Amino acid sequence: MEKIERQIQTAIVTGPTGAVGTALCSRLLQAGCTVVAVCRPGSPRAVALPKDANLYVVACDAANLADLPQCMAAAGLPVQADAFFHLAWAHTIGAGRNDMPAQIENIRYTIDAVRTAAAMGCRVFIGTGSQAEYGRVDGVLRADTPTNPENGYGMAKLCAGQMSRTEAAALGMDHVWARILSVYGPHDGPNTMISATIQKLLAGQCPDLTAGEQKWDYLYSADAADALYRMACHGRSGAVYPVGSGTARPLREYIETLRDAIDLALPLGLGKIPYGPQQVMFLQADITQLAADTGFTPRTAFADGIRATIAWAKTQKQTN
Repeated sequence: MEKIERQIQTAIVTGPTGAVGTALCSRLLQAGCTVVAVCRPGSPRAVALPKDANLYVVACDAANLADLPQCMAAAGLPVQADAFFHLAWAHTIGAGRNDMPAQIENIRYTIDAVRTAAAMGCRVFIGTGSQAEYGRVDGVLRADTPTNPENGYGMAKLCAGQMSRTEAAALGMDHVWARILSVYGPHDGPNTMISATIQKLLAGQCPDLTAGEQKWDYLYSADAADALYRMACHGRSGAVYPVGSGTARPLREYIETLRDAIDLALPLGLGKIPYGPQQVMFLQADITQLAADTGFTPRTAFADGIRATIAWAKTQKQTN
């Protein structure tokens, strides 16, 4: 099958300030792209974005993405791009995952993003989905694995992927959907398991954890960003790609590696938190098709990625 080749010179990135977003901006800049990072007005996390002459920050709320061309024009930027990466999504953790009206709004914002991308002449729209689209699965996750989401977040991500694919096709634009598993790295939110555990251990405290028997697939943020960039350049239109490292290890092994990178003597509260009623016990991506289509290969071992993440967390501790 012939390899897809798209030339990406200018890229739009919504949701650019998290772990994947900041890494994606860096990856695009590394590739020589001009990057328009679309942030919420007044976003305190915009300071996390790379400082580069080819990165432009444009304030535009996800609820107003239809106005993005005007916002770009007002900032003196050409209203044109080659690729649109839509990472923005509200209510991704905790009770917010089942805030159904909010999740429905996220779907609407995704469709707005597709229409805006097409209006700006983008060749390809790359949307970021989630493992939550699948629900609980015992086997390796593939594009054709049945989807049975168990919360509003997963349901909305699945719907957003399907609707945005149809909308993009109607507008004559390529569409690629990434179902991202568990990503860690600098600029991650404070409430993820990895971030919260790092903060506890850096404070010399014992983190309360589950028994950690679940098999898990963790991917470093820079590798996830590389996967998204490669999807924009080489992903097949209409494709769904699970994004992970392609390997699974017991969660407690990741946690022990994290702890060892901080202080071997620190205790871990494994088993102090019971598993939830919808606990996922096995998570692993099949990245065979992603690798075949785009050449993607995870490059960062967890031990190396977690050391970089801890180093970043220490800098945040010093500035707060």
